[in-house]
Amino acid sequence: MFRYGQFCPVAKALEVLGERWSLLVVRELLAGSTQFSQLQRGLPNISPTTLSKRLAELKDAGLVLRRRVPGHDGHEYRLTAAGRELQPLIAMMAEWGMRWARGQMADDELDVGALMADIERRLVPAALPGGRTVLHFRFTDLERFGAWWVRIDDGEVEVCLHDPGDEVDVYFTGTLRTLTEVWMGDLPLAEARRTGALKIVGHDAWLHNLASWFPLHVLAATPRSPRELS
Repeated sequence: MFRYGQFCPVAKALEVLGERWSLLVVRELLAGSTQFSQLQRGLPNISPTTLSKRLAELKDAGLVLRRRVPGHDGHEYRLTAAGRELQPLIAMMAEWGMRWARGQMADDELDVGALMADIERRLVPAALPGGRTVLHFRFTDLERFGAWWVRIDDGEVEVCLHDPGDEVDVYFTGTLRTLTEVWMGDLPLAEARRTGALKIVGHDAWLHNLASWFPLHVLAATPRSPRELS
């Protein structure tokens, strides 16, 4: 752990949280990820070695608990009270980032796995018609990982790369950039559908209240501020 050699509380906090990926690991845990594989899906560019190291550091700092899952070989990770207390900080950083730090997304910032992980945790099963729902996402510009299915059954949401064999209720078709820009609020959903950049086809029972169960990124409505000095 890097030490600043200062008694300042900001410096002490950064000694715990300032390592690369640390705050993003906390972000994923706050969002509900508890398994190593779930953390990897939300942080696709982190290596398994680095993720293990950051989790161990956060555990040693008293922010994370690691415990074996009963009946399974793996472990789960949960935030302690100290870790959960970071939620307002992460939320404020996210809003600041949406308002001041985001611009046109570079190609290397687009990641289909991270997008689908966020869609998985943002879907609202209670707003869907009763019974099983299957969504199919087709990314027309991707040769690999271009087809994804989301299966919602009894309130449980499962994302997979293989056709579950059930009838599809809603199809989403477009490029990765288009759907990401829609998801982040950079491109209005209505405009993307009007121009055909994003095609959403399905039964009326699902489409009439699309915004209720497909609510976009939690900060999609955050207004952007111009990057200029006041």
